[in-house]
Amino acid sequence: MEPDKVKQVVIVGGGTAGWMTASALAKVLKGKYAIRLVESDEIGTVGVGEATIPMISLFNRMLELDEDEFMRKTQASFKLGIEFVNWGRLGDRYIHGFGVIGQFNWTVDFHHYWLKQRLAGKAQDLAHYSINTAACLQNKFMRARPDMPNSPLGQIAHAFHFDASLYAKFLREYSEARGVVRTEGRIVDVKLCDADGHVEAIVLNDGTVVEGDLFIDCSGFRALLIEGALKTGYEDWSHWLPCDRALAVPCASTQEITPYTRATARTAGWQWRIPLQHRVGNGHVYCSKFISDDEASAQLLSNLDGEPLAAPRPIKFLTGKRKQAWNKNVVSIGLSSGFLEPLESTSIHLIQMGIAHLLTYFPSAGFAESDRKQYNRMMDAEYTWVRDFIILHYKATERTDTPFWNHCRTMDVPDSLTHRMKLFETSGRIFLEGEELFRPVSWLQVMYGQRIQPKSYHPLTDLLNEEEIQTYLDEIAGVIKACVNVMPSHSQFIADHCAAPRM
Repeated sequence: MEPDKVKQVVIVGGGTAGWMTASALAKVLKGKYAIRLVESDEIGTVGVGEATIPMISLFNRMLELDEDEFMRKTQASFKLGIEFVNWGRLGDRYIHGFGVIGQFNWTVDFHHYWLKQRLAGKAQDLAHYSINTAACLQNKFMRARPDMPNSPLGQIAHAFHFDASLYAKFLREYSEARGVVRTEGRIVDVKLCDADGHVEAIVLNDGTVVEGDLFIDCSGFRALLIEGALKTGYEDWSHWLPCDRALAVPCASTQEITPYTRATARTAGWQWRIPLQHRVGNGHVYCSKFISDDEASAQLLSNLDGEPLAAPRPIKFLTGKRKQAWNKNVVSIGLSSGFLEPLESTSIHLIQMGIAHLLTYFPSAGFAESDRKQYNRMMDAEYTWVRDFIILHYKATERTDTPFWNHCRTMDVPDSLTHRMKLFETSGRIFLEGEELFRPVSWLQVMYGQRIQPKSYHPLTDLLNEEEIQTYLDEIAGVIKACVNVMPSHSQFIADHCAAPRM
C-alpha cells in the first residue's frame, strides 16, 4: 500500500532560508508537490549572513546554477578562508583557510610532521603549506583545476561572499520558474488541529486562509510557527557564547577585493568585514554586558574601509537552538531553528543542512515519529558541533586587556571541547565525533592560530628522520609558492569571469 502523500508544502517567510528551501524543494520534488511560500514585503529580513563556506557549492550544483551568473546576480566575490586578527593576543593574525594542508603521506597526518619541525624551529608558518592560505596572503584566486588532481591547483576550495538579499531574489526567480507559488501577506493567526495539535492553516492580514500538510518555518527570529504556535522551547547557549547583539553596516569599497573574510577581535566582541563587488559588508558582534550600544557603534564606524552607506542596523539575539527543530508537522529552518553567531559563516550552512536532512526524512502524510526523532538528532548534532568550534575561538585566548576577554578565557566550556583542546595540547592529536562540518585542518588552524601549542607530536612521526621530513615540507611549500605565482589576482579573476553590472 502506498503511503499517503503530503499534498501541500507551505513555507512561512522568505529571505535566504525561505528561498533556499523553496528552490531546493522545487528542484528535487520535480513539481510533484504543491509548494507555496508566504512572505510579507513589510517585514525586513536579517540579511546579515553574506559569507559562506565551500558546502554552498554543493547546494548551487544541486540546483544546477551557473556559477558565473550567480556571482554576477549577487555582486559576489570568492572566499578562500577567514583571517582572524587579535584573537590569541593583540597583534596576532592567522588565516583559517578552506581545503587541505600539506599532502597526505605515510602513516600520520601532515601536521604532525610539520609540528615536529616547528618545535625544532625549522618549519615555516602553517600558511605556507596550504594553497588556500598562501593565495589569501597574495590576494590571488582561481577555481580548482580538476584536470590537475595531484597539484595544489587541483585542491583549491572556495566559497563566496554575496549580498544575501540579492541571493534570495535570485532564488525566488529560480523557484517561481519551477512552480513555487508566492503569496504576499502578513500572518495574523495560526490555526491548530484539535485532534493532534498540528498546524492546519495560517491566516493572513487580508483574511486569506492558507492550508497545508507540511509547514516549514523560515520566519527568522520570530519563529511564528515553531515557537509562536507550538511553544517548542529554546536551549540557551549564551553562557558559552556571551555576545547577544550585532550592528550591521555596509560601506564603500576603497581597496582591492580580498578573497577572504576578516574577523577582528575588539574589546567586547569582534568585527566582520565581507568584501563584495559593489561594497563591503561590516558588522560588530558584541556582548551588551561589557559594552554599550553607542560605544559598540563608535568602534564599528571608526574601523570601516570607506564611508558608511547606511546607518548601522541593530540586531538582538540569543545564541542557542530550538529544543526540537521539527515539531509535529512544522520544520524550522534558518534563524527560527537556532542562532550561532556568524564567526565561521555557518548560518547559511545550517539552512542547507536543515534542507538536506528534511529531504532525507521527507514525511508522508502520517508524519512518523521515528522520522521526526532522527531529523532532530541530526540537527542537534550539526548545531552542537558548530557551537563547540565557535566557543573555541573565545576560550583559546591569552588576552587579559579587557573584562570581556578575561571572562571568555576563564569561562567553563563543554567537556567535549575541553577534551579536544587538552588532546591537541598534549600530543597535537585531533579527533572527530562523526560527520562534523569542521574537519581536523580547521581545528588545527584555529587551535594553533590562537596559541594552543602542542607539547609533542604523534610518536610514529619519528619513523622518518628529520632530514626526510624537512625535504618533504620544503617541497610542499615550494610547489605551493610556484602555484600561487601563476594565479591571477582575485580582482582580475572576477573582472575576467563574473563581474557584476555596476549598481
